[in-house]
Amino acid sequence: MANKKNQDIKEMSPTDISNSLIETRIDLQKARFTHAVKGLDNPKQITGMRKKIARLKTEERARQIQAMTEAEKAGRSKIRARRSKS
Repeated sequence: MANKKNQDIKEMSPTDISNSLIETRIDLQKARFTHAVKGLDNPKQITGMRKKIARLKTEERARQIQAMTEAEKAGRSKIRARRSKS
């Protein structure tokens, strides 16, 4: 069962996902700077932002893979197989 955060992300449009990803990255950068200079009231905010970025990137990549043709997916498997041999 997907939690509410993941469900909300899955309902977003691709442009909303990319915009949210950019905004969250900017907020994370600001939070890190603020935390380094004077400290945050709740440093766990940084962890939450990192997790949100990961969720957004995961959904973005899942949609990219879903949009691939069968030939592209087959080529992707070959690349992954080559990497595992090294």
